[in-house]
Amino acid sequence: MKHPYEFTLVFALPSAVTDFSDYEDRLFEAGCDDALLGIGHPRRLGLDLMRHANDARTAVFSAIDDVRRAVPDALLVEVQPDLVGMSDVAELVGRSRQNIRKLLLSTTERVPVPVHLGSPTLWNLAPVLAWLRDEKGYRIDHRLLEVAEVAMLVNAQSANARVRSQPRIVRELEALLAPV
Repeated sequence: MKHPYEFTLVFALPSAVTDFSDYEDRLFEAGCDDALLGIGHPRRLGLDLMRHANDARTAVFSAIDDVRRAVPDALLVEVQPDLVGMSDVAELVGRSRQNIRKLLLSTTERVPVPVHLGSPTLWNLAPVLAWLRDEKGYRIDHRLLEVAEVAMLVNAQSANARVRSQPRIVRELEALLAPV
């Protein structure tokens, strides 16, 4: 049975675009008739999607494939939701920012590790949602968690593919970061 999955894809374009009507037509014809096109930056293409599929992986992968067929020179930058701050988490789970702050910063239990410490501190959404569900008993929409897991994996693989252009450094890092 197919379910709706909501997510956003952000692509980089090789050059600035001022008229997106051609992209709209090509994306629609390629199967992105379930997308709202965003054009806030002249070299970016954002698509907010509500894709019906059997699982989040199928939804996200099929959307990426549709965009790549319609705009072959587009480079995937990010799948969202993935990197989030406390306000984002609070909004997604229907709690106050103060509640989420207290949980993430003052709990001594196995709290998900941030991927960026600073202003703002950022986490991958999937481990935070799983932690809130498993450790705190929050009711988490399973489709949101599924999409967040797929987004995190796609984003990690996309970043890894960009880094692979430096094989010597990659080998050094793999050795340095390997479990002991």
